[in-house]
Amino acid sequence: MAHKAGFVNIIGNPNVGKSTLMNAFVGERLSIITSKAQTTRHRILGIINGEDFQVMLSDTPGIIKPAYELQNAMMDFVKSAFEDADVLIYLVELGEKALKDEQFFNKIAHAKIPVLLLLNKVDKATGQEDVEQQVALWQEKLPNAEVFAISALENFGVPQVFNRILELLPESPAFYPKDALTDKPERFFVNEIIREKILLHYKKEIPYSVEIETEEFKEEEEIIRIRSIIMVERDSQKGIIIGHKGLALKRVGAESRKDLEAFFGKKVYLELYVKVNKNWRSNQRQLKRFGYNN
Repeated sequence: MAHKAGFVNIIGNPNVGKSTLMNAFVGERLSIITSKAQTTRHRILGIINGEDFQVMLSDTPGIIKPAYELQNAMMDFVKSAFEDADVLIYLVELGEKALKDEQFFNKIAHAKIPVLLLLNKVDKATGQEDVEQQVALWQEKLPNAEVFAISALENFGVPQVFNRILELLPESPAFYPKDALTDKPERFFVNEIIREKILLHYKKEIPYSVEIETEEFKEEEEIIRIRSIIMVERDSQKGIIIGHKGLALKRVGAESRKDLEAFFGKKVYLELYVKVNKNWRSNQRQLKRFGYNN
């Protein structure tokens, strides 16, 4: 049987469930999932291998109108998702009527590649009629797309979508080694796990002003030793991250370590420090250093 391989890129508004869908396909927590918008900042590749196929799935940041340099860089990742896709997944949630950016919507409507429109969160529907109306609405808006009703969280409809992806993929040899799970290095996932805890425990602007940098990742036989820096934009934010008597930072460290041990399947020793990196989100050089402006 011929081997198939290709790139399947997921796009959509913030918080529609792109990361949940990605993780449902891959079976690993590759993309961080929280209820806050703009959780995903990078394009994260999850690789699914079978005997006669290799699917490269890309999770992208939610589509927004950029307000500062970091968000411009995030939207560049979305633009690049159109350029190398063999199949495009446009994810919408129940009750949603439009994409936040008309230009992107136009691109989807005129895409020359197969488009799968997935209507997510149908587990929240009041009844079957509700779902059918939404499916009809999207079929009218995007006649070039195949529409599927799914719940990424409940894994409802996800296997059917995956089978359709396999049918649409071009014949091609594998792009990555067959045991690869992602194109990102270990440090990337360390950073993402720590950032997830900050998104969960801090309010307002704090989570969006934070970037993580892992300075040391040493894997020994029994343990992985990790030293990571939490970067903030202002001195006042540093105090908030650390918290009274350092308790807030301790909680982030303890929860991150637990998740890192589950992710790597090994004991982890984690050191966390907080540093001020003034206005890094608007600084091209800093954004490049953190992997945004490729």
